[in-house]
Amino acid sequence: MASFIKPENALKRAEELINVGQKQDALQALHDLITSKKYRAWQKPLERIMFKYVELCVDMRKGRFAKDGLIQYRIVCQQVNVTSLEEVIKHFMHLSTEKAEQARSQAQALEEALDVDDLEADKRPEDLMLSYVSGEKGKDRSDRELVTPWFKFLWETYRTVLEILRNNSKLEALYAMTAHRAFQFCKTYKRTTEFRRLCEIIRNHLANLNKYRDQRDRPDISTPETLQLYLDTRFEQLKVATELELWQEAFRSVEDIHGLMCMVKKTPKPSLMVVYYVKLTEIFWISKSNLYHACAWLKLFSLQKSFNKNLSQKDLQLIASSVLLAALAVSPYDSKHGASHLELEHEKERNLRMANLIGFNLDSKLESRDVLSRSNLLSELVSKGVLSCATQEVKDLYHLLEHEFFPLDLATKLQPLLNKISKLGGKLSSASSVPEVQLSQYVPALEKLATLRLLQQVSKVYQTMKIESLSQMIPFFDFSAVEKISVDAVKQNFIAMKVDHSRNIVLFGTLGIESDGLRDHLAVLAESLNKARAMIYPPVRKVSKTGEILPDLADIVDKEHKRLLARKSIIEKRKEEQERQLLEMEREEESRRLKLLKITEEAEQKRLAAEYEQRKNQRLRREMEERELEEAQALLQEAEKRVGKKKGSRKPVLDSEKMTKQTLMQLALTEQLRERQEMEKKLQKLAKTMDYLERAKREEAATLIEAAFQQRLLEERMIHERDQQLEVELSKQRHEGDLKEKNRLARMLESKKIFQERVINLRQEEFSRRRVEREEQIRQIIHARKAEREAKRKKIFYVRREEERIRILREEEEARKREEAERRKREEAERKAKLDEIAEKQRQRERELEEKERRRKEMLFGGGAPADAPSRPYVSPVSQPLESGAAAAPAAAAAPAPAKYVPRFRRTESSSPNAPPPESDRWGSSRSDNRPSQPDSWRSDERRSAFGSSRSSWSSSRGPNRGSSDR
Repeated sequence: MASFIKPENALKRAEELINVGQKQDALQALHDLITSKKYRAWQKPLERIMFKYVELCVDMRKGRFAKDGLIQYRIVCQQVNVTSLEEVIKHFMHLSTEKAEQARSQAQALEEALDVDDLEADKRPEDLMLSYVSGEKGKDRSDRELVTPWFKFLWETYRTVLEILRNNSKLEALYAMTAHRAFQFCKTYKRTTEFRRLCEIIRNHLANLNKYRDQRDRPDISTPETLQLYLDTRFEQLKVATELELWQEAFRSVEDIHGLMCMVKKTPKPSLMVVYYVKLTEIFWISKSNLYHACAWLKLFSLQKSFNKNLSQKDLQLIASSVLLAALAVSPYDSKHGASHLELEHEKERNLRMANLIGFNLDSKLESRDVLSRSNLLSELVSKGVLSCATQEVKDLYHLLEHEFFPLDLATKLQPLLNKISKLGGKLSSASSVPEVQLSQYVPALEKLATLRLLQQVSKVYQTMKIESLSQMIPFFDFSAVEKISVDAVKQNFIAMKVDHSRNIVLFGTLGIESDGLRDHLAVLAESLNKARAMIYPPVRKVSKTGEILPDLADIVDKEHKRLLARKSIIEKRKEEQERQLLEMEREEESRRLKLLKITEEAEQKRLAAEYEQRKNQRLRREMEERELEEAQALLQEAEKRVGKKKGSRKPVLDSEKMTKQTLMQLALTEQLRERQEMEKKLQKLAKTMDYLERAKREEAATLIEAAFQQRLLEERMIHERDQQLEVELSKQRHEGDLKEKNRLARMLESKKIFQERVINLRQEEFSRRRVEREEQIRQIIHARKAEREAKRKKIFYVRREEERIRILREEEEARKREEAERRKREEAERKAKLDEIAEKQRQRERELEEKERRRKEMLFGGGAPADAPSRPYVSPVSQPLESGAAAAPAAAAAPAPAKYVPRFRRTESSSPNAPPPESDRWGSSRSDNRPSQPDSWRSDERRSAFGSSRSSWSSSRGPNRGSSDR
């Protein structure tokens, strides 16, 4: 990982790598810089780096790198400059969208290229095999490979941005904009799978927001701006879901909107509520929930009438007619007749849930069928004036179906009304928020309702009726459809009838004996008798004697209660501990499972890659074989077509399963060879016939051609003579005319010369003037260029002089530094040498002092030592090395002490005349110290002072230069 002092250096390095084609290294360098902890404070260069970073990520389709970088950049600029993060994200989405659009524009077959069910799923083996078998062309495959990866990356971009912005209160508008763009992406390219995932992602974001609402920087849904953004997002989700016909997802979107409204306890704008109820009507109509569909239309009518003051009377009539027809289309009987208690409870909960979505207030204590029903809805429509606003055809239809009794001609009266109603509807005006109203969609439900009403009214009048008569009375359906409708109505206890196909009649009955009131009459009677007996003979209550038997029962109960509470707490703790252990085990199991899954996925990916390569090679081989086989078959079929046209025989059927490639090729070559031989024979025969014919024609035409040639020569000679005579006459006439013209123009010759001279002079003056100006201009240009070259030369000379001067100064500075370093090294070496010399002298002095002390002790405590030994003269040991001093010590001890001082060289000469001269010290001096003898007290003082000085010098020499002195 390369470290940069400044962020700009990383950007320059990345641009250099990009210029040489190493985009991956450039991306890695920028990624290391962004994720580094060194640059956690926001700077302006970081924004430029992020722009370049996202550009590289988009070019290379590195979604994971882009996500990591944006998360780190969010941490950097969250509290400082969140606008920078917004600009980077917008740039990122713009680049991704632009790349996807470019890829889409390059593809010629977009529908085939985008035929992928899931953008996040890899290619399945069965899809690959199907593509090979179906013979997908190369262009389609290239389109798929070109367009699909960019759409995958664009989808990943939207997911990444939503994940980054989901908990940022300062970028709520950008989050909403990204969600809207993702919805439009799914809508434009029909991405149903991605749309479901997108809805689930946004739903999870809202759930987490409510769960952890106390954290910092979380959006507050209670504020009007945030609530409006979230509502706009959900309404856009609802619109796209209905346009994609994902009705289940649309219903979940409606629930999300209702949940938001309940969460903040605020009602959105009326325009949004109109959209809400319009989509509800579509959802309920598709789900065949006609009752809820009518309730939603009623709420929509109330909103339009209350808040839309610009609504025209025609639009209001259409909306009211839709409300009334939707209510009439509800089935007149309860579909849950005879259901179990559990089903009724579920139906009650469902009705409460739907009523909350629509906005109806239901009493949960009452039966849902008694509150939310068709009859109550029609009564409410009448009370709210919806009937009075509807068109006259719809009013007449309502009265016929609900209040009139025409068992024989009900269908004939309804038929023209239904025909008129089917033609009503269309787009509403711009003042209405409802886009379109189509009344024809209610016609099938109204025909079914009319059939039920007719059967109900006929059952009250007739007991039997022929099937032919009943079929004539109901022109909407044939009798099989009427029979199905009647079976369902009998099942739900709406009518009582039977169809006897053997006698071709319909039998009608009554519902009295099968009513709910008489079905359980014995059970109701038994319950009533039990209640009456309990009221007449109430049970006798026995007096409890527990208090008398157990006087301390209260204390015992209290203690037992406390013991149970303690036991309950222990059990709870054990349960918590067990749950914790289970959670730990689950986490470990999950981690193991994830590792195993990862290993399995890697192995599966390798296997799929190997299989893909194998299938690719097989496919290429098979395509080549198929192409050769097709060529052979085409050749053979062409040959057979030619033979069939010639001989009139039928074309033989090619059995491609039994005939191999070699067989087809052999057949094709044989057929071509045979055709070539036949064609050569035909050509030879034709050439011989044409040769004979041409020879005969030429023999007959030879005489005729010669006669025609002679006649042509005669005619051309006559034409030539006539043309020559005519040309002579015309030349004479032109000559005479030219002479006359010359005589006429001879008078203007002088004027012509004068005019010519004047024109020539003017042009000569103009030419001279322009030449002078041109020369002056050229001279100025030359002078300017010379001045420019001179200035450039001076500038180059000055720059070179300055560079030379700087180079000389740099060299002098480097030489001075080298000399200074060498001088310091020499001084350091000299200082070390001096210190070594002082240390050596000091050590030698110490050795001599020790030797002198040892000789003195020998002289004092020896057997032949004289009494006046302290008066022996002092000899300095500095002038001799250690070896000479050690050698001379026994001689000095053995020799008697003289009465006066004898120099050393004299003693050496007297003792050993052939001894060598004294050795010189390390500095080349061979001096000897001939000082006079001193008393013992002086020598001891001298030794002490020398020993102290030697210790101080030794300690000083062992300080900074200990290593050199030790050496």
